[in-house]
Amino acid sequence: MIAAALLSPLLAPVSVAGASVDVPAVHGSGLRPPAKQAVSVGGGGAVSSVNPYASQAGLDVLRRGGNAVDAAVATAAALGVVEPYSAGVGGGGYFVHYDARTRKVSTIDGRETAPARMRSDSFVDPSTGKPIAFSEAVNSGLSVGVPGAPATWVKALEDWGTIPLSAALRPATRLADKGFVVNNEFRAQTAMNEDRFRDFTSTAELFLPNGELPVVGSRFRNPGLARTYRELAREGVGALYRGDIGRDVVRTVQKPPVAAGSDRVVRPGLMEQADLSRYTAERRAPTRTTYRGLDVYSMAPSSSGGTTVGEALNILENFRLSKADRLQALHHYLEASRIAFADRNRWVGDPAFSDVPTEALLSKGFAKERACLIRPDAALTSPLAPADPRGSGSACSRGSGSEEPYEGPSTTHLVTADRWGSVVSYTLTIEQTGGSAITVPGRGFLLNNELTDFSFTPLTEGVPDPNLPAPGKRPRSSMAPTIVLHDGKPMLAIGSPGGATIVTTVLQTLVNRIDLGMSLPEAVFAPRLSQRNRVATEAEPAFLDSPERTALDRLGHQFVVAPSTFTPSAEIGAVAALEFLSDGRLQAVAEPKRRGGGSAMVIHENR
Repeated sequence: MIAAALLSPLLAPVSVAGASVDVPAVHGSGLRPPAKQAVSVGGGGAVSSVNPYASQAGLDVLRRGGNAVDAAVATAAALGVVEPYSAGVGGGGYFVHYDARTRKVSTIDGRETAPARMRSDSFVDPSTGKPIAFSEAVNSGLSVGVPGAPATWVKALEDWGTIPLSAALRPATRLADKGFVVNNEFRAQTAMNEDRFRDFTSTAELFLPNGELPVVGSRFRNPGLARTYRELAREGVGALYRGDIGRDVVRTVQKPPVAAGSDRVVRPGLMEQADLSRYTAERRAPTRTTYRGLDVYSMAPSSSGGTTVGEALNILENFRLSKADRLQALHHYLEASRIAFADRNRWVGDPAFSDVPTEALLSKGFAKERACLIRPDAALTSPLAPADPRGSGSACSRGSGSEEPYEGPSTTHLVTADRWGSVVSYTLTIEQTGGSAITVPGRGFLLNNELTDFSFTPLTEGVPDPNLPAPGKRPRSSMAPTIVLHDGKPMLAIGSPGGATIVTTVLQTLVNRIDLGMSLPEAVFAPRLSQRNRVATEAEPAFLDSPERTALDRLGHQFVVAPSTFTPSAEIGAVAALEFLSDGRLQAVAEPKRRGGGSAMVIHENR
């Protein structure tokens, strides 16, 4: 994959992911990455994502007169090249759009769907009656849902964009052809997946060139993905949902390309061509709540992001939070999140299959009842029991419930804004880092493992579980792309990857910005905590060493370091955000360190 000539004499130093490394000096190729910048302020439009190549792709579209939707699709396609372990053609996501002309927020549900042959017990071993091992489910065709990303892209462009899909894919196609510079984060994520990548011939061939981990500073090309993008540009997304790309996907899902000598148990998948042809990306009404005089819009079920963030904000609105008492602010944030997750786990699933009480979960009255559980001097005990938002039973009950099911912590997020004031907040994913580990041969993209987001068996025996597998069903997600309006105009756009921690990351960042008086960069950079109705709260190391941790310990909170299972560091989320400042300028914000640092760009920088 990487020619030996690229690794020898013609090398020039460049800063990549915070370290000086050697990069091929390929003049005029566009290989060198744009400089990373965590904060950029100015006008004319903005893009923020986890990767500078992707942000640059979106910014270039804005410069050529494209709008926020055009730029979002271009950025997303470029992320499929440079962040292939988090997103791409083989995945899905949720797209939230604010239209400056109509002042309306709209959303697209591009979540993957289960194939028609999937049953409620598809993840249960019939010989034992027990769920199959999670690792066995992930690394298999069984975990692969029907991809929704390309359908989302074309629907967004047709509804609100100004350019065709072919034009939006052009920067990403060029990037896949020419290659990008391998940085420390890409190599580290490859290393974390190396064992399972080696078990699939097509994945090893692409992501382990010459049988080795990609070298930091080398060029990484993906001609298979460039070919896929060209086919989508030429034939439209029908090439996936009714054509040759789709046939390659189905063949790979049904007969994963397992390497000779592998001892991994790899189950075949259930997807058929008809599952692809039936897929649609759905327009849905966004969730909406108010918080401290602001309108907060996000994603409705099948995602739990909008309802869970919204319920937690509604609970917090019953209390005065301020930077003058940071301890109580953190305590109330943790408790509101704990309560909202208890309700989320019980009630939220695909609304086509369950009667999801979205409106009731976002009711101010229900939140006020749930707020009665929070005491200023003692933490609640998890797992906390859910309450019925439609009024059956006591919302103030402290009974015992069930912990959240597992949800992989990968995914990626982007935000865009254009010169006219339209905004996009878009979270996209292939589930955990590296997805199913199965690359479609010759196509250059990994397949998702989204179906492992279903509950394998009911969370609580005898209690209906809205997130069990079913034919055509969308597994519950935690993605929470969010847009906040002030007096009908955009103030903030925000989102994050991180599985179930997406909810807490978005919630904590909003609390930091709105209640604790932090600037948006400060709100994003602050140490994170994630309480999801678990006994212990996950926390980043910087918080574990803080005085607030000791004080919260005394209230009965328990903390554990955030896992580093699918990212090299113990970290929570990777926010991309933007804010419309009071003086009319745009402020784009990305992570300075998490996931190697992100990239925030504006058209006309003016600090």
